[in-house]
Amino acid sequence: MANFYINPNNVVHELPKNNQPKFFMFGVPSYTNLGDQAISLAERKYIEAEFPDYQYIEIVEEDDDAAIPVVKQCITKQDIVAFTGGGNMGNLYLNHERARRKVFSTFTDNLTISFPQSIHFEDNEAGLYEQKLSQEAYQKKPNLVLVARDAQSYHRMQTTFNNKVIFTPDMVLYMKSVNWKFNRNGALFVLRHDSEKVVKKSTIDNIKDILGNERPVKRVDTVLDEPQKITPVTREALFDSELELFSHQEIIITDRWHAMVFSVLTGTPCLLFGNSYGKGKHAYIDWLEHINWVSYTDEEDTERIKQQINAVMEAKTHAYDLIPDFKQLHDLIAHKR
Repeated sequence: MANFYINPNNVVHELPKNNQPKFFMFGVPSYTNLGDQAISLAERKYIEAEFPDYQYIEIVEEDDDAAIPVVKQCITKQDIVAFTGGGNMGNLYLNHERARRKVFSTFTDNLTISFPQSIHFEDNEAGLYEQKLSQEAYQKKPNLVLVARDAQSYHRMQTTFNNKVIFTPDMVLYMKSVNWKFNRNGALFVLRHDSEKVVKKSTIDNIKDILGNERPVKRVDTVLDEPQKITPVTREALFDSELELFSHQEIIITDRWHAMVFSVLTGTPCLLFGNSYGKGKHAYIDWLEHINWVSYTDEEDTERIKQQINAVMEAKTHAYDLIPDFKQLHDLIAHKR
């Protein structure tokens, strides 16, 4: 199946003219967060593998407004509309939430799927105001199904919206693991620089002391400085490069959920710390707690952190299969046809 994506300069020409059912994915990121890029890549691979009769058409986020009238003009009852998954449902990332509202309130006659998300509206005046706007937009769409990627978000979506809510893992956990058998050397600290960051500098310094001076230590983020923009054409190579980087490490220390997911895919020992509203913690408990070489902690006690680091570094990799956990999403799309 060919993969198409829309841009504003030739949006009409990019739409395939045939009778195949279409799967329109809005909100595809061009920014350089490799976690969100990996989600979009996994979403495409999921539809291509599980539902090859659909033509998968991606709309890059900055082109959503230009694409909406074009898609609206050509969409048929057999087509599905979707909005990409991630951790940005709520009022912390309003550009994404506003785009989501617009898509949901426009395509009211087609099955529309909000792919696996974490949700967080702040419990203050601004958060409650934005939540009300989202409620008004979402309720215009009786055929809208929200997909939660952690139990906390599942319950919050159920209590916030009147739409149907289902529960699956983050889409990147659909991706196949890799076993490149590189020699591992060093510790990689993959740490946030944004408003979700809560792990203390003193904790990170203590972990560096635990790991000692005998192994190289490198600090990065899953948000890249270069390139400045990622497209559906360039993202897979960057994703593979990230997995290769992880595959060379002895240990990953992170507060990024997708850094833990990349560690799972590469069999790399990983210790995950929390973010400001618990999305990594809850997703770990829901989906990854049984995987021996990754672990979550809220600890600040150095000795207990040391014990957890030793445990994941000594753990053996083992087989795992999260594909059955996508059954609710699979059934939703399959029953549409």
